[in-house]
Amino acid sequence: MSEKILVVDDEPRVVRLVIEVLRAMGYQVIAAASGNSAIEMVALEQPDLVLLDILLPRGPDGYEVCRRIREFSEVPVIMLTAMAQETDKLHGFDVGADDYLTKPFSAKELVARVKAVLRRTKRPEEIAGTLLTCGDLEIDFARRTVKVCGEQVSLTRTEYALLRQLALNANRVMLHPDLLAEVWGPEYLDDIDYLRAYIRYLRRKLEADPSNPQRILTSPGVGYMLACPTKASIK
Repeated sequence: MSEKILVVDDEPRVVRLVIEVLRAMGYQVIAAASGNSAIEMVALEQPDLVLLDILLPRGPDGYEVCRRIREFSEVPVIMLTAMAQETDKLHGFDVGADDYLTKPFSAKELVARVKAVLRRTKRPEEIAGTLLTCGDLEIDFARRTVKVCGEQVSLTRTEYALLRQLALNANRVMLHPDLLAEVWGPEYLDDIDYLRAYIRYLRRKLEADPSNPQRILTSPGVGYMLACPTKASIK
């Protein structure tokens, strides 16, 4: 069965374009014109992906819609926006968006982003070992859970994917392009804003003092490293 995609936009021209392009690629497409109806459709229709406009004329805007969707669903969300400022993107990531698509966009760009987000949000095959220990940080790959000092930490899908890559390469600097390619996909090699934002989110959740990180270290202009006091062990 093909993936179902919900398009949330009040511009009929944009909705027609998206529906035409995605149906031609074999996707099922449904649409909503307001934030409240979008939230309801996510709950009832359980789409595989949401394309969500930020500027919605009635009810909650796209940011609020995304925040409310995240209260009950991990469905991937791509924000549609005419605003391409870094602060706008970071706001979207803060409320749980997975990606951005800036208007006007081409059919080729739309399809590429949709494929990339659907690909990276599928559950990856985990390594044979089940538990990785890095000091007082524990990652259970089988259960996809993370603990610090024995206390479970809640991570989003993207936060977990980024931490997983860092953990599997503990005590080794991972280059910016390598992390972007592994976590987001090869289409995102220049989107370092994404990486910086999610490193900051991980530090908020994993570091005792996020402003003075001891776990996730920065190699300026090069990449990031998960520092373990001893060699990370996998059981």
